[in-house]
Amino acid sequence: MAQAAGETFDYVVVGSGAGGGTVAARLAEAGMSVLVIEAGADPAELKAEGLPQDYDVPAFHPFASENEAMAWNFWVHDYGDDAKRRSRSAGAFSPGVLYPRCSTLGGCTAHNAMILMVPHDSDWNAVADLTGDASWRAENMRRYFERIDDCRYRPLWRALTLLTRGRFNPTRHGWAGWLPSERPLPAKAFGDHALMCAIRNAVRADLVGGSDSYLTLAIKSVKRACERWARLVIGEADPNDRRLEGRLDEGLAAVPLSTLAGKRRGARERILSANETHGLRVEFDALAARVLFDADNRAVGVEYLKGRNLYRASPLASGGEGERRQVFVRREVILAGGAFNTPQLLMLSGIGPKEQLRSLGIDARIALEGVGRNLQDRYEVGVVHKTKRPWACLQGVEFSTADRAYTEWLHGRGMYPSNGAAVAFTLRSSPSKQDPDLFVMALLTRFSGYFPGYSKVIRASRGDLTFAVLKAHTNNRAGRVSLISKDPRDPARVDFRYFEEGTDDGGGDLAAVVEGLRRVRAMASGVGAILEAEDIPGAMIRDKDALAQFVRENAWGHHASCTCPIGAPDNGGVLTSDFRVHGTKGLRVVDASVFPRIPGFFIVCAIYMIAEKAADVILAAAQGAQSEAKRAFAPTAN
Repeated sequence: MAQAAGETFDYVVVGSGAGGGTVAARLAEAGMSVLVIEAGADPAELKAEGLPQDYDVPAFHPFASENEAMAWNFWVHDYGDDAKRRSRSAGAFSPGVLYPRCSTLGGCTAHNAMILMVPHDSDWNAVADLTGDASWRAENMRRYFERIDDCRYRPLWRALTLLTRGRFNPTRHGWAGWLPSERPLPAKAFGDHALMCAIRNAVRADLVGGSDSYLTLAIKSVKRACERWARLVIGEADPNDRRLEGRLDEGLAAVPLSTLAGKRRGARERILSANETHGLRVEFDALAARVLFDADNRAVGVEYLKGRNLYRASPLASGGEGERRQVFVRREVILAGGAFNTPQLLMLSGIGPKEQLRSLGIDARIALEGVGRNLQDRYEVGVVHKTKRPWACLQGVEFSTADRAYTEWLHGRGMYPSNGAAVAFTLRSSPSKQDPDLFVMALLTRFSGYFPGYSKVIRASRGDLTFAVLKAHTNNRAGRVSLISKDPRDPARVDFRYFEEGTDDGGGDLAAVVEGLRRVRAMASGVGAILEAEDIPGAMIRDKDALAQFVRENAWGHHASCTCPIGAPDNGGVLTSDFRVHGTKGLRVVDASVFPRIPGFFIVCAIYMIAEKAADVILAAAQGAQSEAKRAFAPTAN
């Protein structure tokens, strides 16, 4: 993976995460010459330098996010006044709220929780309806999931599908994709079987129905029994089974992970494979500074700064200026820096809100008001209890390569193949919701959001249980990413504009999270035999107003998206339905920023899917251009 300064490629891809890594590998496999520009360091070099490696072990993902060798720490603003947030940093000064990102091969797939879950069908169909492009409909998008997925946790369906050579595949899982998916079984992964059963039973009891009459309970019980039987036939609570159409009913849900034999897998492995077999090139320690254009607004290359830890979001930021270099393209530039960095790079290149660019002395090549706007995220909050006895599975565990659990992990056993989610379930915040909009995970640790040193709290936890409540399909679209300077080393400013400061005028998001807390508390009361009194939010916070204030002060997110959305420019859109930046030629975006609305419960699967789709449309465009060139130079008949 040698240096590429001044060279020319068919495609240059900025960013190696779920979007960039996937599309780059697919283009290279099609015979194109491709360079990936990655601001982070080569993982092989980091390992040789003796820096800590937290990548492979799924249970180490919190430590990976605070691993200084690959961390980018954004300090975001949930409100116009940071004082509205409860401080988590023990009084230490902080310029906002910590939002961990990752700068290394694979991008944020190197530190995420590895949850691989398809979006709802309605997410894809909404894009099709918005654009009039039928290729975005859920039925067509499903084939991209099949192209990705190598499902390892449905062995019977896998055998039947392979035996029939794919003619019988009602689950529409993929069985030979490039990304393996597994499901760690809680009984095996955690060892506290009785405690897990108690939590599961509490969930089931809540779903059957609190204080209803015996007749109502009986009716609900019969209804739920029928639903459970139906779900058993189609694969109980497998969120990636096509027959669910992305619409999980309320109840227990599997949490598929992108792992192989209990080891993390993601965009990194995809890139390494394409590098080895098809010559995909990667330029490490390369911070993109701007896209290069010709007079016709065609992207012709990328200028970048060469140097280690140049971006000031890195806790190891060097303060260096870097060496300015350029690479060029024969075909296209593809931006895949994510929801924060892609709009930043577009604005640095003169594409974005005209007045904002002018205020910083940047010539507005193309005025696109939607660049950096429409920022969206989930809301998450945790209900934390101490347990009456420590978790048996955590005895002797140090979250290090020296403990017994690591030795077990090397042999595919123990708790380290898990991301820490012991039980998961979905809920509706309101009966009027067509799909459940709350996803809850029971985590065998203490987790209440991100702050410096949060992973140390997790490492020390031995007797805690956190119910993490995630609100999907949020209404707020008021967030914004803005430039603070012309220097590409300066992180952009990120304003999420939570709750009342956003566009959720009816307060539906806040009410949904509060309802999620109420439901989880009811379930926790059914596990009183194993739990101490609630620690967070705490017994003093009971009524809806107090819970709402707790949510305002404590909610967090980690699925930033939608800042370069597909859509018409006069409606805030930045991209066409085939990922092209409006007003340009040869420039596309393929990452979390492309969605008009944030999809599903967990976003990484959706990004993998749109990257596969993007590769198809890019290759089709290349084939079309080649055919056009042949026709132009073909001899004419006399």
